[in-house]
Amino acid sequence: MKITDVTVYEVKPRWIFVKLSTDEGVEGWGEMISGTKTETVVAGAREMGGYLIGRDPFEIERLWQEMYKSFFRGGPINGTIVSGMEMALWDIKGKYFGVPVYELLGGRARDRIKVYSWIGGDRPEDVAEQAMDRRNRGFDAVKMNATEELHYIDSYDKIQAVADRVASIRAACGEGFGIAVDFHGRVHKPMAKVLAHALEPYKLMFLEEVVLPENEEYFKEVAALCSTPLATGERLVSRWQYKNIFREGVVDIIQPDVAMVGGILEMKKIISMAEAFDMAAAPHAPYGPIALAATLQVDVCSPNVFIQEQSLGIHYNKGFDLLDFVKNKDVFQYENGFVKVPTLPGLGLEIDEEKVREVSAQGLHWTNPKWRNYDGTMAEW
Repeated sequence: MKITDVTVYEVKPRWIFVKLSTDEGVEGWGEMISGTKTETVVAGAREMGGYLIGRDPFEIERLWQEMYKSFFRGGPINGTIVSGMEMALWDIKGKYFGVPVYELLGGRARDRIKVYSWIGGDRPEDVAEQAMDRRNRGFDAVKMNATEELHYIDSYDKIQAVADRVASIRAACGEGFGIAVDFHGRVHKPMAKVLAHALEPYKLMFLEEVVLPENEEYFKEVAALCSTPLATGERLVSRWQYKNIFREGVVDIIQPDVAMVGGILEMKKIISMAEAFDMAAAPHAPYGPIALAATLQVDVCSPNVFIQEQSLGIHYNKGFDLLDFVKNKDVFQYENGFVKVPTLPGLGLEIDEEKVREVSAQGLHWTNPKWRNYDGTMAEW
């Protein structure tokens, strides 16, 4: 079997899909992250895709090594391009052999996958009402962004506002309800310590990205002030970037993104390494249907994954949602806070390519918000 064609689609609201075609008619789908450089990723995907023409799609490790290893390597642009291509290769292989991808990675380690739901946006106000809505729909865990703009040193009123919102969820949904709070890297070290300490009484499931990954040495200081598990990893683009996380042993939960770290097998390697350090995993997956489907394949065969992010109905999905591009819509059907183990071959998706083409023709322009502090300086989003 040989790869004969690579097709890249820009898909609203903020996704990039790639399809690999073969001379035996088997097709594989992958997904890349647009971020704020959609045109750059698309151009890079087409360039790298040309390199795959004529190659054997079953040689996934060989092709990955060749795509990843160059003199200038790494970075989010190359990382997401390699990831999307790698997902599509696994999709082809699974479909050819008639099995889900996880069967080629060791098989099942679980019977079902626990998921949580996002609530609120960047300035959540009605979080208790939203959390109750998710609980009534069967979820027993949610995640919310913590705060708006925060300067290096900022008002304690903003800290209290976060604590009050979390307290409202705890009061509405009870002690057994899981609450995760995402600092989103927008909280600098001085205020991260204050905020983590203020949230300690609410028995949270985890605190996410309490500082930016480039400031990872400060996880220790935050951890010293609270017993809440700390999570990070969504911005890391390779297993090599996880080395310090594992070595320091302060982080409790890693959050690799299958569309960023190099794809399915790379994420499996990272999560397996975390298991050796007695760390849990809660993979990052707030994007489109292909990335989520690929993530679920890794979840099935990874025993230290305890919960999975999913983006159905997330506040970023304006105009289109995951199920709009999938024919077998039951694949993301959640029951009592769980999703079933996928059973179809490959990634388990039947992509509605006609819909993908239609939306892709509209073009894609996605930009992250640009925030400012009270003095006009740039704030982390």
